[in-house]
Amino acid sequence: MKIYAALSAVTLTALVATTSFAVEPDEMLANPVLEERARIISQDLKCVVCQNETIDESSAPLAQDMRRLVRQRILAGDSNQAVLDYMVDRYGDFVLLRPRVTGQTLLLWFGPFVLLLLGGLIVARYIRRPSITTVQALTPEELAEVEALTRDPNTGNEP
Repeated sequence: MKIYAALSAVTLTALVATTSFAVEPDEMLANPVLEERARIISQDLKCVVCQNETIDESSAPLAQDMRRLVRQRILAGDSNQAVLDYMVDRYGDFVLLRPRVTGQTLLLWFGPFVLLLLGGLIVARYIRRPSITTVQALTPEELAEVEALTRDPNTGNEP
């Protein structure tokens, strides 16, 4: 029984440790309303180093810089959208966890399928192409030329 309790405690500790936020206490804003805004904004921004974590979840130094930058923009009076726009201007659309739908993102999402379809059409056309070509009879001039080329030069007879 003690073993199960110990394993449960270790599992619970590991689970809590993996879901904890990487926000340092010195990064947090004194005003809880502004801090909550920073957390909401941070949930829409991904760490450009870790790529699959929000900047709040990542402990990478760049994510820490990005969290500080979000809080600086909030303290400067920017709205949530203005902070997101600032981060996109600085880091590109790649920083958004849910990227905006633009021509580039549509090309990125659907481009591989279009290329696969085009490749399939090219292969299908190549396979369906007739492989046997029709043979045309030689003209009398061509027959005479063949006979001249196949004659034995010493005897003048065909081989």
